[in-house]
Amino acid sequence: MATYDNLPVYKTSYDLLLLVFNLVKEFKKEYKYTLWDIIKKEIINLISNIYKANSKQDKQKNILLAREKLELLRLYIRLCKDLKIINLNRFVEINLLIESISKQLVAWDKSLLK
Repeated sequence: MATYDNLPVYKTSYDLLLLVFNLVKEFKKEYKYTLWDIIKKEIINLISNIYKANSKQDKQKNILLAREKLELLRLYIRLCKDLKIINLNRFVEINLLIESISKQLVAWDKSLLK
């Protein structure tokens, strides 16, 4: 079993977290302490589920929870774009990371079914 911090899905999720933390500095307080706080917490929960999936027996449950967090993140990021909190380039950058994480979680889940 690989340690959690060597997993590609963990690394990509952590990159997403760093990107969001760096983006938050640019935003108005109105969103910084509401929507962006929710987004940061969801990413931290996502990473926590990845850690748990790698270290516990009930891997599929934690992968499913991570995938649910990811779908919520998609929604929140789309809301940020629609409210013009982030521009299209940032939206695409974040969504590419989300899509990469999603594909990795799906592949991990499928590998457990074999």
